[in-house]
Amino acid sequence: MNVELRHANIVAVIGRAGSISKAAVELNLPQSSLTAQLRRIERAVGGRLFSRTPKGVVPTSLGEHLIPMFAELVEQADQVIAEAASYASDTFRFGNAEWTPPSLHSAVQKALPYREVQTETLHPVAAVEAVLGGVLDAAMVPSMEQVALVDVPEFALSKATIVSEPVWVALPKGHPLVQNPGMETAHLGSLPWVRYSQEHWFRPIERHIFAQFSRSALEVLHYVDSHHEAMSWVRDAGAAALTTPVGATRDVRLVPLSGSARIELLLVWRRDSVPRDTQSRLVETIRRYYGEYARSIPRYWSWIVEHPEEFPELSPLAPASFSMDGHGLCRPGPQGVPGRQQAGCKRHRADEAGDHEVDRHRAVR
Repeated sequence: MNVELRHANIVAVIGRAGSISKAAVELNLPQSSLTAQLRRIERAVGGRLFSRTPKGVVPTSLGEHLIPMFAELVEQADQVIAEAASYASDTFRFGNAEWTPPSLHSAVQKALPYREVQTETLHPVAAVEAVLGGVLDAAMVPSMEQVALVDVPEFALSKATIVSEPVWVALPKGHPLVQNPGMETAHLGSLPWVRYSQEHWFRPIERHIFAQFSRSALEVLHYVDSHHEAMSWVRDAGAAALTTPVGATRDVRLVPLSGSARIELLLVWRRDSVPRDTQSRLVETIRRYYGEYARSIPRYWSWIVEHPEEFPELSPLAPASFSMDGHGLCRPGPQGVPGRQQAGCKRHRADEAGDHEVDRHRAVR
């Protein structure tokens, strides 16, 4: 028997899954058929690749040597197919959840100047399915460890974390809690809320957070179907709403919700459809876009600067001229940058009150 690419894929998937049964599900094969194929592969390479344990399978000494080689072979084959696909198509199809501003489309197009970028806004689950089915080349989707939002099958898709976002509370301008450094859990039950509809992707996140923080029944004014609609209720009806900072509009104010779970913004793509150089350019471009967008949101960019450990993906975008100590006070930046530390601190203070800067950034969306 000659070892073929499909055999390499079987070994790679079993090694990644750590279980014959899980690998059979990923490969859409009966477990008995997969076991029989593995035995034929092991006979061809001259020894067992896996040993069974009560929890699954583990590599043998031969497996520890050969499994990474099989996995590398599969990855190289995927890259060959991806490179060929990129030359065969002049179009790059990109999906995003909730809404897609024109400036994001422009940023992706600038990163891929030799292909026509087409963007589509759709539900995160639909976005993953579209990438799996080849309808989209890549998509940005939210994910949360504690909540089942989307299933990104690792046997078919690759992913990279763009940023890990906090969930904050949006309040109307002038609300007495706006000046607080953070939202106390005792305040949640006293606020009138606008919540998300059953079908909205943010609803499971909202349910998880309220179950974690609120022990009393909440007053709910309305159920919305978008972050934009939620912000209009905050602005016009004086309601409170949970949102990621980039989901807020400039006519509301944000208050951090201490200790709340975070949402990972993932870029997902098919291994055999996006070449490596395109992957790296996309990740870098979208992270930079996110950082620039975050600068336009009062309080949020200051928070990012003050809490760099929460945003490791954005560290290359952090201002070099100033930083914050544990008390939120400006301290000098790197040596050899005279005169810039004071300007940096001024920028930090301006973030808190910079409505004019917000207007300028929002106008270009």
